[in-house]
Amino acid sequence: MKKEYVLTFSCPDQKGIQAKTSSFLFSNNAFLTDVQSYSDKKTQSFFSRIVFSFDDLDGIASSFMNEFDELAKGLSMNWNIDDLNKKMKTLIAVSKEGHCLNDLLYRTKYKDMPIDIVGVVSNHETFREIVEFNGYKFHYLPIKDNKQKQEEEFHEIAIQSDTELIVLARYMQILSQNFVSKWSNNCINIHHSFLPSFKGSRPYHQAYDKGVKIIGATAHYVTEDLDEGPIIEQDVERVNHRDTTADMTRKGNTIESNVLAKAVRWHAEKKILLNGPKTIVFS
Repeated sequence: MKKEYVLTFSCPDQKGIQAKTSSFLFSNNAFLTDVQSYSDKKTQSFFSRIVFSFDDLDGIASSFMNEFDELAKGLSMNWNIDDLNKKMKTLIAVSKEGHCLNDLLYRTKYKDMPIDIVGVVSNHETFREIVEFNGYKFHYLPIKDNKQKQEEEFHEIAIQSDTELIVLARYMQILSQNFVSKWSNNCINIHHSFLPSFKGSRPYHQAYDKGVKIIGATAHYVTEDLDEGPIIEQDVERVNHRDTTADMTRKGNTIESNVLAKAVRWHAEKKILLNGPKTIVFS
């Protein structure tokens, strides 16, 4: 029985990369169903995502991987091969705003979101009922006076549940450098503004005070620099002088949910590759 896999890689740009890679897959009886690539002239880097099917990769995994690794070394390639249909174990963190959480719960249950939610972490009890109603574990981790201990418990929950991705679905806490370093490139945040504008807290109030005509939301990878990680997806909506901060918040909530859902889906589908401080997102 054929299974689908996805190969993602990046390497210094040079002639023949895709041809050599495709030839190797063909020679091993792989059937290629989707091939996308991008050559960045500024960084002189090459990025690619290849979806292929294979009769029994599990049965010959060792020899296949070893042979491909030899090819990859010759091209100075950073690569991964993953089961395309394996859902990504995801831990969601939330505070007092639940629209993004609720959206992810709904999409996972009814819209074929390719994630397996292993639990929800919160520093408030607000969403325990809806989380447990949907059949997921709810972990109440109040901050109190010891944020370091709270983060250690957060990290331990992620490790014990085999978490592959952490999603900050309006988790209104600044994570420590120590925590972020452990989840580098595997932690996605939704920020309720069109970054790089209005970083930090109360961005809708900042936007209102500036009289902007467009508000937005940004999904990005979390780094130690607040709201400055590689951007995955953004969207906007027009506003005008009649809109209050409450109006902006209401409109923004919908944008936030949609933007975060796209970012989570693309990460789980291995469509995102890092290019320094930026991302390559394949369609």
